Amino acid sequence: MFVTVIGALNVGFLSSLKLFAVTLLGAIPLGLIICFGSMNQWAPFGFLARNPDDGSWPRKFNANFRPIRLFCRFIVWIIRGSPLMLQLIILFYIPGAIRGRSPWPAGEAGRFLASSIAFIINYACYFSEIYRGGIQSVPAGQREAGLVLGMTKSQIFFRVTLLQMIKRIVPPMSNEIITLIKDTSIARIIAYQELIWAGYAFLKGSHGYSGLIWPLFCTGIYFLTFNGLLTFFFGWLERKLDYFK
Repeated sequence: MFVTVIGALNVGFLSSLKLFAVTLLGAIPLGLIICFGSMNQWAPFGFLARNPDDGSWPRKFNANFRPIRLFCRFIVWIIRGSPLMLQLIILFYIPGAIRGRSPWPAGEAGRFLASSIAFIINYACYFSEIYRGGIQSVPAGQREAGLVLGMTKSQIFFRVTLLQMIKRIVPPMSNEIITLIKDTSIARIIAYQELIWAGYAFLKGSHGYSGLIWPLFCTGIYFLTFNGLLTFFFGWLERKLDYFK
């Protein structure tokens, strides 16, 4: 019995880790883009639009477009103001109800894809606010000093603001990332077979066993262990970034 339970929990934990990793890979860069949109500050990407010869901006490129800021803030408001579980249900079921057939692949692959998209969008919006706070916490005098030295806004962001921002956002980002590994259990609402699903299966009669509640409590050991490793890693990272004080 014990070997069967541990094997099932290991499979569920790997599914949780996969969702965790994909969410981070998508949400971290997307959150930065949403942050720039909500702040209406696209200077870090100026090198993509500027004329390489004289550094001028193309006439059709507007680095200060108010509708983008309003749209990004509206999306952040919607995502932060509604439960992740509800967002996941809407994303997974509503398109199929409208179209008459589900747009997601059949089986576990479709549930994983829907969960990944919902989690990435949700956490990107939270990350965007953390980024915004980190950027705005860097003294404006340092950016002004960079301009006096002849640096472009892109150079100031990547060489001055970004490095200091990373130091400031490590604590709040670590909180969100630790929350993320626990939030993967929400994906069971659309029958994605993550860790909690694997533990609960023994309570309702899976693998030939019924009424076993202790496998469900054992899932907490997995979360505590992994979150302990994350806590240790972020503590080490904070110490490494102490030279930005």
